[in-house]
Amino acid sequence: MSLELTFSIPTILFIGAIGLVLIGISGIVLSHNLFRMVLGLAIAEAGANLLLVMAGYRWDAVAPIVENGVIPNSMVDPVPQAMVLTAIVIGVGVQALALSLVIQVHQKYGTLDMREVRRKMEAEIQSDAGVGKIVSDEKPAGERPLPVPEARS
Repeated sequence: MSLELTFSIPTILFIGAIGLVLIGISGIVLSHNLFRMVLGLAIAEAGANLLLVMAGYRWDAVAPIVENGVIPNSMVDPVPQAMVLTAIVIGVGVQALALSLVIQVHQKYGTLDMREVRRKMEAEIQSDAGVGKIVSDEKPAGERPLPVPEARS
């Protein structure tokens, strides 16, 4: 018994684009390193751009260029291509900003581990506010009796 799977080129490209998006999202969610999170963002963005290009591409079509007044019968939709060019420019700006913030965080806290950075930031905020570690001997609100209203005279 032979199981033969055949995929067309568009199917393989769509699977690859969806795979890039999933890899990027998992890199953002599962990583604790800030630089790896930025790399995951770049990978997810590349997958999304590929999905947009694939959505507007037709294998039997030509570029949307009119030559000598002759309009081709089937043309590729140029709108997704324009959107992808815009997304690439915006993505480069977002990545540059994210990397500059990662560099600033590393210079200030000496680490790129998100858990360690969060702990150091919380300690810094508490020390700047003049508050030590908040420790309370009070019981949670659910275990305290309700206050008795005072009688009005």
